[in-house]
Amino acid sequence: MEKFGRLAGDKVIEKTISSLKANGMDAFVVESRREAKEKVLSILPNGTEVMTMSSTTLDAIGLSKEINESGRFTPIRKKLMSMDRKTQGREMQKLGAAPEWTIGSAHAVTQDGKVMIASNSGSQLPAYAYGADKVIWIVGTQKVVKDIEEGMERIYKYTLPLENERAKKAYGFPSFVSKMLIVNREIRPGRITIIFVKEKLGF
Repeated sequence: MEKFGRLAGDKVIEKTISSLKANGMDAFVVESRREAKEKVLSILPNGTEVMTMSSTTLDAIGLSKEINESGRFTPIRKKLMSMDRKTQGREMQKLGAAPEWTIGSAHAVTQDGKVMIASNSGSQLPAYAYGADKVIWIVGTQKVVKDIEEGMERIYKYTLPLENERAKKAYGFPSFVSKMLIVNREIRPGRITIIFVKEKLGF
């Protein structure tokens, strides 16, 4: 499965970006994780409500910490961590499902402009699919695949084993592809932005 860890070439990236734009999603490419972080911070208005989804990519580029701890934004994740799931579980679900902005990553992006995200709990999927006003996905170009079929192969044979090991170390139990979101197109102009990074980020 080494092919799923290799960065895509420029022509493939250009084709993918063109396809995403045709499907209603904004997309562009940057050279480094530093540029990706700076770009996101330049897009987000100061004081805005932001939900950072659990993401090894966001953690790797230092974006989770910046958004949740800098004081420049209103971080939903920080608020959720202060709440009691037993007594405030329903309120927590609502907050996570419909933030003003949500930032995360994807597990595969096809050359014909579709985005694939796998999840165990499904907690990030409502915001991505509909609830958030604005969505930004930061994606290492090793996640670009030919089509949905290859995307499924990447998720099950490459992403899941790596995430499974991470989950066992972090939480003490394995992960599963319990739920999956495939975004074929976006009907609200400007809602979704994908930032490709020419570095190997995340799974």
